[in-house]
Amino acid sequence: MAASPASAGSPNRAVLLTVTCLGQFMVLLDNTIVGAALPDMQRRLHTQLTGLQWIVDAYVLLVAMLLLSGGVFADRFGRKQVYLAGVAVFTAASAGCSLAPTVGWLIAARVLQGVGAAALSPASLALLAAAYPVAQERIKAIGLWAGLSGIGLAAGPVAGGLLISAFGWPAIFLVNLPIGVVLLLAGLRSLEESRNPSAPAIDVPGTVLSVLGMGTMTYGLIEGGARGWTSPMILASFAAAVILLAAFLAVEARRCAPMLPLRLFRQRLFTVSNTAMVIVGFALMGSSFFFSQFFVDVQGSSILRAGLETLPLSAAMVIVSPYAARLAIRYGFRIVVTIGLALAGVGLPALGMVHADTGYGNVWWRLAVVGVGFALTMSPLTGAAIQAVNPQESGLASGISSTTRQIGAVLGVAVLGAIVRTRQSGGASFEAGLDSAFVAAGAITLATAVLTGLWLARSKLVEPSAAPHRSPAPGATTTSDKVRSR
Repeated sequence: MAASPASAGSPNRAVLLTVTCLGQFMVLLDNTIVGAALPDMQRRLHTQLTGLQWIVDAYVLLVAMLLLSGGVFADRFGRKQVYLAGVAVFTAASAGCSLAPTVGWLIAARVLQGVGAAALSPASLALLAAAYPVAQERIKAIGLWAGLSGIGLAAGPVAGGLLISAFGWPAIFLVNLPIGVVLLLAGLRSLEESRNPSAPAIDVPGTVLSVLGMGTMTYGLIEGGARGWTSPMILASFAAAVILLAAFLAVEARRCAPMLPLRLFRQRLFTVSNTAMVIVGFALMGSSFFFSQFFVDVQGSSILRAGLETLPLSAAMVIVSPYAARLAIRYGFRIVVTIGLALAGVGLPALGMVHADTGYGNVWWRLAVVGVGFALTMSPLTGAAIQAVNPQESGLASGISSTTRQIGAVLGVAVLGAIVRTRQSGGASFEAGLDSAFVAAGAITLATAVLTGLWLARSKLVEPSAAPHRSPAPGATTTSDKVRSR
């Protein structure tokens, strides 16, 4: 059922924009607010670093692996229906997280949160795209969607610090309940259903194999430090991951409508940009996982103060990100991305030189440098991926770019956590383990800067007004429209 042209121009579009922005805000808030709670979770749930890694990765893994399928699901079965279902699952899972008496319970609830987010996020953007069939109006609406919802990234550390200091870590999940209820009530009344009858079938084999393959690899990386890297269980998990991921690639190569069209990677610009995006997710999420733990456990800050102390990174990203695309339009992908990765690659080892007695005046600017660096990379990398494919597949390319960043985030938390735990097992302190993790993240990011400098195309980002675009019929956006910006 497609939305009517009249509805596309009605005042309900303002309500729709509010509802979709607030839903994405809730998802992005959850990405950063949990980091602030990790020290409190560790104490109250009596868990070690491995448990904290699973609390973060259980959520990110499901979002990464289900994001593309969630968009197709919304196109086929109704964007309003899938959006509201995602909100309901995310809200119910948040309640489950807040009630968790054990780490196992919390991890299970985080898995459900990831399922809800993977449905909510692409469906919210598909609803927006269907309501704004004119290309220029759509671009402006998506810009507002990305900008307003992105405030959640910056708000997370501060909001988390305030809530945890007053009520403990369960409060960071309870805050989602009133938001979720408002979204459900407003969405039921104001959203209009739309779908794409010609959307491809759900790639069930590809989705299952990708979740199992990445899940077993993540298990091996997280548990390897605790169980021993040569233990039969860990070696078996890595072997299973290789087999499952190879089967995933074989299935995707043979399907008519795969969730991950491998032919796109024949384009060098697409391959290099997505490879770099994996590293961005790896270094950014992997290092952010430790920020609050460093300030609380190493420097002795309170949880509220730690939330404020981590703000320079997220604030720098929110401030600089809107200008990154403009710089890529003017100077080209290669220059902007290479400079961004180089800044982040220098800033991360600089954080590895911060110690227990280092004053905050010598810390905040290092966080800001990392934030500016990554802010300069994400939008141009997504733009490069989109520009490498046909206009009809631009949304799909954007979705793959978001997925590769999430995959990098899963691996970053797992690998950098393994470095810290391995150093601790060898007798080093937690602080020394953090130093090694930050240096490793910086070295990998600098190496990627060199890679992009050598291999990323010289081409510039094409301005949206100059890019070829095919506007879909009102209320019937294609699958390629489902994740245009994230």
